[in-house]
Amino acid sequence: MKDNKPLYLFLVLALLVNFAGINVKFFTDDPGLYASISKNLIYRKEFFELFTYNLDWLDKPHFPFWMVMLSFKLFGISVWAYRLPALLFFLLSLRYTYLFAKKYYGDETAWIAVLILATSQHVMMSNTDVRAEPYLMALVIGSIYHISRLEERITFSDLLLASLLTACAIMTKGVFVIVAIYGALLGQLIFQKKYKQLFHFKWALLLLLTLIFTLPEFYALYIQFDLHPEKTVFNKHHVSGIKWFLWDSQFGRFANNGPIKRQSGDLFFYAHTLLWAFAPWCLLFYYAVYKNLKEIWLKRKLAEYYTMCGGLLLLLLFSLSGFQLPFYTNTIFPLFAIITAPFCYKQLSSLGTVYRQISLWLYIILLPLAILVANYFLKPVNITWFIIDCSIFGIIALAISFKAENPYKKAFYLTCTMALFVNFYLNTVFYDEIVSYKGQIKAAEYINQKAFDKYHIYTLKAENNIFQFYTNKPVDFTPLNGFGEFKPQSPSAFYVNHRSMDSLLLNHVDFKVIKAFQNYPQENILPAFINEAQRNKVLDSVYLITK
Repeated sequence: MKDNKPLYLFLVLALLVNFAGINVKFFTDDPGLYASISKNLIYRKEFFELFTYNLDWLDKPHFPFWMVMLSFKLFGISVWAYRLPALLFFLLSLRYTYLFAKKYYGDETAWIAVLILATSQHVMMSNTDVRAEPYLMALVIGSIYHISRLEERITFSDLLLASLLTACAIMTKGVFVIVAIYGALLGQLIFQKKYKQLFHFKWALLLLLTLIFTLPEFYALYIQFDLHPEKTVFNKHHVSGIKWFLWDSQFGRFANNGPIKRQSGDLFFYAHTLLWAFAPWCLLFYYAVYKNLKEIWLKRKLAEYYTMCGGLLLLLLFSLSGFQLPFYTNTIFPLFAIITAPFCYKQLSSLGTVYRQISLWLYIILLPLAILVANYFLKPVNITWFIIDCSIFGIIALAISFKAENPYKKAFYLTCTMALFVNFYLNTVFYDEIVSYKGQIKAAEYINQKAFDKYHIYTLKAENNIFQFYTNKPVDFTPLNGFGEFKPQSPSAFYVNHRSMDSLLLNHVDFKVIKAFQNYPQENILPAFINEAQRNKVLDSVYLITK
């Protein structure tokens, strides 16, 4: 208990840092979109059908929207109520990571795995810039944990929870998540040579229950789309929501030939993306994977094969996909954390020990240096939180340096400290600085004034979702190319971004500007934005206009 006391203290700090961004205003489009869709469920008194700008929406399954809608009903519509259910699922992912790691590696390694997960860079970022990933982390590791118990003995509770969590994971991101869940089970049984178990009736029962628990998703898609072939979706009629869910949203994205496309994928995209997304643990994770694969090659038994098989199979699928985004791998970060944890303290070869120390000390030095340099150029208006951040984690770093005698534990604790230092800064200083340049928020706050109570609100582009969320009434969509002929039936205001304004001026469309707002249009943080002296070069304006 005494030896683990620092781990408990760091976990408390990690939770505080992860929750520190719960009330930060939206600064990227996707959370604004998802929160707006959930808000529309409240406005429309709807549960099964998803809408944005009063248009049918078919892009993601329903489970996260149901969770947010429930939070909005309980606590009111706000940015923190949007993030709350995701953060609760993040806590659940920590709990299941602990339970799984403890089962196979012991209590101390389990706590280390929890801390690795809680201090991973993209996990902490995703707990502020919330999409589906905090939900998926809990649902995937939770499913695998209960399946691992089910593999040893049949219990109703594990069968029920494994199938329910798997179904919720499918209703969060689609059927591809079973690659990690069932791939983990398949690998465990094959490497343990339990071939007969593959055909045990309990797995058929697990599949059946999972299908039953997934029926709400099929029903929702059926009543919104399959029952209405006349609806226009992806610029065509006769679109099946169920077919989209089972095929287009999964294999269409994998092959990058579905209705939503991105640039072709790079086989090594995640190899270099993990260097920052799974920082500060990525280099040690690569070593852990190498050592485990070597043990498998030499036919030596591992403690378990769930994490290697489930994690690497899905990572391979992502790498082969033509549709790649950095946050996809968050789903399997609990598995990565469990793979990495035993190598933080354990005795390694002399070369392995040197590699471990170098891999951690690189991040220990580079992470705070990056923040100090960024803050110097950013010149935030309020430096109070920066001073608090430096004071708290500076004192912790000094205490570790003087008191921790074990060099491995010292490196581990300092790595956690620097990861928390970075993300406390992001949550309390950096994101707020970005928000202050988000014109969508300022435009929404302006149009929420009493003088515009009778106005009907429109947007000319469907991607202005931060504006949609912060506006206190439904926002409709009218296409930019039809704005000139559009004749509103009541006083109306239109949100227009910089590119749309250029188009209106080029085509000599008549309108009046209500007000202009300074805006940072990017989601990626450009160096010129960080540099206060160069910032104006990357800013533009957004507008509220009327006819």
